Amino acid sequence: MVNSSSEISLAAKNNQHRTLNSHRLKERSLLKTVLLYAVLGGLSVVFLYPLLWMAASSVRSLEEIAKSGLNLIPREWHFENYKAVFEAFPFGVFLKNSLLTTIIPIIATTLVSSLVAFAFARIRVRGGNIIFMLMLATMFLPGEVTIIPNFILFKNLGMINTLYPLILPSFFGSAFFIFLLRQFYAGLPKSLEEAAIIEGASMFQIWWKIFLPLSKPALTAVGVLIFMGRWNDFFGPLIYVNSDRWKTLPVGLAGFQNQYSVQTNLLMAATIVMILPCIFLFFFAQRAFIQGITFTGSKEG
Repeated sequence: MVNSSSEISLAAKNNQHRTLNSHRLKERSLLKTVLLYAVLGGLSVVFLYPLLWMAASSVRSLEEIAKSGLNLIPREWHFENYKAVFEAFPFGVFLKNSLLTTIIPIIATTLVSSLVAFAFARIRVRGGNIIFMLMLATMFLPGEVTIIPNFILFKNLGMINTLYPLILPSFFGSAFFIFLLRQFYAGLPKSLEEAAIIEGASMFQIWWKIFLPLSKPALTAVGVLIFMGRWNDFFGPLIYVNSDRWKTLPVGLAGFQNQYSVQTNLLMAATIVMILPCIFLFFFAQRAFIQGITFTGSKEG
């Protein structure tokens, strides 16, 4: 009886120690989580502060901007600053040109890169890997090296001061996006392709009706990357476009900055209008973008 009672008391003490250790581990885990979120929250404020200050300054007067300091809440809201921006320079023309040089390249580059990536991933031919490596080698060629040859080419074609130099290259795909999509297509099950071949489908039909719909996450990631690059492209339009008729928003904003550099509120309003599409795209497409980059569900089945 003595032994059994001592064993019971020992077991009770062990349970108490386990319970205490469990509580301590939970407290430490909770403390680490709180500290982590506190650090992330502080860093978020640091990184977001310039954007928030810019948004606040876009609806302030010049006098308030000079006196506001670090304050992010305007005393008076001047939304007429945005109206003044739209009236100060041909915003509609620049917006149309930016949309044309962004949307068309997104569609063209995505489809062409997808088709070429499908061919590299699913069609086995002699020398295919060598051709793929040569294509990848073009990624190491700096864009600055091809500026002068491309300019001479488009000049001889009579396309300078038009949008064609900004749109036509997208119909030839992109080595980086071809590589990205090839990795995705290479991981899809072969049974999909074999079943379609048995049904009498051609390789183009297999790509169009089976592989292209399955690659929506990867295509979304490619589309977001193309949008960010094209929408914010300043160097290309600056090289090929001279007249206001064909200028895009980045080039137009640079001219606006030179003309209204003293009027900080109008400059901030114009910048907010410029970056709003990028912000909306980030919030609405971030999940699909991350899924496409990490190639979720692209394992061999």
